[in-house]
Amino acid sequence: MKDHMIKRFFSFLFLVFTAISGFSQSLEDYLKIAAENNPGLKGSYKEFEAALEKAAQIRSLADPTISFGYFISPVETRVGPQRARLSLNQMFPWFGTLKYYGKGSEALAEAKFQSFINAKNKLFFDVSAAYFPLHELERFIEIEKENIEILSNYKSLATSQFSNGKGSMVDVLRVDIMLKDAETNLSILEKQRKPLIAVFNKLLNRPEDEVVEIEDLLMTAYIPDDYRKDSLLDSNPILQEFDFKIAAAQSNEHTAASQSMPKIGVGLDYVIIGKREDMMVAGNGKNALMPMVSMSLPIFSGKYKAAQKEAQLMQEAYRYQKEDFENQLISSYEKLDFAIAKQQALIDLYEEQMKQTKQSLELLYSAYSNSENSIEEVLQMQQQVLKYQKLKVTAETALKINIAEIDYLTAKSFDQ
Repeated sequence: MKDHMIKRFFSFLFLVFTAISGFSQSLEDYLKIAAENNPGLKGSYKEFEAALEKAAQIRSLADPTISFGYFISPVETRVGPQRARLSLNQMFPWFGTLKYYGKGSEALAEAKFQSFINAKNKLFFDVSAAYFPLHELERFIEIEKENIEILSNYKSLATSQFSNGKGSMVDVLRVDIMLKDAETNLSILEKQRKPLIAVFNKLLNRPEDEVVEIEDLLMTAYIPDDYRKDSLLDSNPILQEFDFKIAAAQSNEHTAASQSMPKIGVGLDYVIIGKREDMMVAGNGKNALMPMVSMSLPIFSGKYKAAQKEAQLMQEAYRYQKEDFENQLISSYEKLDFAIAKQQALIDLYEEQMKQTKQSLELLYSAYSNSENSIEEVLQMQQQVLKYQKLKVTAETALKINIAEIDYLTAKSFDQ
């Protein structure tokens, strides 16, 4: 079984290294690094390996016992005095006990493996959820830089208008105030990189100041309603972990029943006999060999009945816990499904608002250039454009994180 489980582990690593649908190449590389380096994931796999070793222990028979006794006062027999006795004994559990032991321990090992799979999926979600805000931050910085460039052009125009007697100094000061606000915002955004990069690098178990390359992410395609809902209760490893725990408890129930049956022992006694000096008899001084069979008497059956009852109660507990987790999964899915629909609607709205606001801005800018309006309306409209640009980026980031979380809940594999 251990070889089989290890092969399964390496197959998962292979999937990690293959293309990851919907994510950029950069994020794929970081997920691979996280799978190789994250100490929490390594610890989860070591727990699974320890469970495999536990299964190997349980399948083994109890150690045989060997004893040696020396007669201080030799017991006289017809063929001579008994000097010492050497005994060897091996106890065997009732038929089928070891089988149930093995099944139970293997089921627990499988449960640990499902826990490892869930830890891997959760790690990939955490890495994605830390990567997308970094991408959002870079987009904010780009937008703010574009805003500064536009405001600088506005300041040049306002200064020129004032110099030509077509504008007022108030327009120049208004632009200058907004320009300083934008430069301060840009400085704050750039300082925000450090904590976000530190959080991201620690998930990869790397130095917190190591450089993180952020690549442009394509806009996520529109996600249909009930995205991957059919996989919600079929693929989640925690639900499968509960199934294996139930199977282990069932084996424990059978094991407890088997333990209430007698244990059979087989052994061998070897008696060392001295020679008689007073007379010669047939077989004088010949050592004795005596096969033995023993049986335990499980007359105190209360503890075995209690063990059976315990195993039955654990099965019920795991079933209730599984049902409760299914309800939580469904609730979480419905919230995420709504959040995805909401973000997609907001992205559409912000895109449309941006188009109309930019058209209005062009008209206001043209009017100001012709000295028909104050620059205040131009600046207000530019801030509206800036607002919708940032809101759209925020909605796209939230959408990507929501999709990544649904992929985690439904245990999406990377070849899908």
